[in-house]
This record gives sequence, structure tokens and C-alpha cells, in this order.
Amino acid sequence: MTVVSMLKRMTRYLPEGLVRAALNLRKRYSRHRISVERKNGGITRDQLIRDLQSIGIQIGDSLMVHASLSKIGYVEGGAETLVDALMQTIGNTGNLLIPSFPAAGRNKDYLDKQPVFDALNTPSAMGIVSEVFRKWPGVVRSLHPTDPVCAFGPQAVWFTSGHFNEPTPYTTASPFGRLVQNHGKILMLGTTLNGACTSLHVVEDAIPFPYPVYLPKSYDTELLDEQGRRHHMSTRVHNPAWSAKRDADQLLPLLKSAGIIQQGKVGQANCMLIDAEGLLNTLKQACEQRGITMYTPDGKR
Repeated sequence: MTVVSMLKRMTRYLPEGLVRAALNLRKRYSRHRISVERKNGGITRDQLIRDLQSIGIQIGDSLMVHASLSKIGYVEGGAETLVDALMQTIGNTGNLLIPSFPAAGRNKDYLDKQPVFDALNTPSAMGIVSEVFRKWPGVVRSLHPTDPVCAFGPQAVWFTSGHFNEPTPYTTASPFGRLVQNHGKILMLGTTLNGACTSLHVVEDAIPFPYPVYLPKSYDTELLDEQGRRHHMSTRVHNPAWSAKRDADQLLPLLKSAGIIQQGKVGQANCMLIDAEGLLNTLKQACEQRGITMYTPDGKR
């Protein structure tokens, strides 16, 4: 067991004050490890491209990425190098999508503060890779108050244009739904299903979902598009009580048995490449036939 994984396990059993201390220790260890790697020479763009290709990413792919840069190790040039490597791997005919949610915590708590979402200027709270990509020349961002997605590529406008005015964030018109329609892929780069795989929510809007995972209330929100024009829309957010029940990592055996996940490494980061359409179809069938969801991974209703 690595030091990082040991510290991660410790946080499950400690009181809140000690949890914060363990997390700070974990961060300090990660920074120290990256500092040592930097002195010994970092991971280059070409190395990243080779690793990305080795797990099945190809020219022309439409790829949604959830990335933890620190898990890769020290990358020469940082997040900019990773974004460049992703773009080079899918080529000029591919589309790169990265979520750029403005709230680090619960969307309900975020919208309770009545923020104005500014598509051009509101930062992403999803990490340095997401924020660097948001500012990348040619990137467009979907107009949504809680779950905006940034996209680059020949179909970037199509991926993002249907998100505005949808009643929930993960409909067929959302970037997540359109990734399914485009036979796209999801890259979990140093991240887990529990921590980052927002595409798991697509099934909740695709079928009559058996659990009240959304709050009944719709929030009226104010938004500024990338041209500075003011808009209003209503959206629903996930119910925190049901969000606390999620255990998406318990779905891994199901997804592996369906043959829709390819695992590998990019740098030092464990990665999963997931077929977006296969993910939706597998979750629909599991829910409808056996009651299996990330809220009820054992199938019990």
C-alpha cells in the first residue's frame, strides 16, 4: 500500500479534525513527491500522448476528461502540456470536453447564494486542468448555471449549444447526453467514479428513474453568455440526502463485465476509458431489470 492510499483510507475512520490533518498531510506528501520528480526530470508531452494512445484514445474521438494533474506526477509545463497532449491525441477531427462547474460543493448550497453565472469569466472549480482548458483559445462553454461544460473541436458548438434552458443538467440535449449520441468516450484520468464521473447522471434523465435524486424545487438563475448578454433559466439540482447515498465505485464490476471500460496508466495516474453510450445502456438495463444504480449498487430498492 502506498503512503497516499494509506492516508486516504485513514480519513474514513477519523473524527473531522483529524480528517483535515490527514488530508493536509496527504497534500504535503503529494507536493513533496512531485518536487522530487521535478528534480529527476518530468513527464513530457510526447510521453503523455503515448500513454493516452495506449489506453485506446484515437484520432477523431469525442472525449470528455475528468483529470487530476497531481496523480500523473510532475508534468513538464503542467496543465497546459496535458491539454495540448489530449488535443494532439484526438487530432483536428476530434472534440475535447471538460466539465467546468463553478461550485466545488453542493449545487444547492451554491444556488442558494443566488450567484450570476458568467460563461466567459466565472472560474471552474473542477481543478487546474479544467480552468486552463476553460481559458484555452477557441474553447466554448455551455450556458448552464451549475454544470457547464467546455468544448473544443469541430463539433464544440453542437455539444454545448443545447444545455441552456434544460430542466435538469443531464438531458439528451446536454453535453453529457450529446456525448452518448456522438459515440464518445469518457477518460477518468487519475480520478474515480465516486469522485468525478458526472456522466453517471445521464441515466437519471434518460428513464423514469425510481428515486427522487432531484429536489422538487426549480431554481431561477441569472446567466451571462460569452457575448455578455443576460439570460434567465430554471434548473433543478440534486437532492443532498440522496447524493450522500452514492457509491458509484461499487458499479465497477458491472461496468467491467459489460466490456465498456479499458484501464491503463497515464504517467503514474490510474485511468479508465469508458464508452459513453455503453455506460448509459448498461446502467439503464441494470436499473430497469435489477434495481442497480449508484445509489443502490447491490440492487436493493
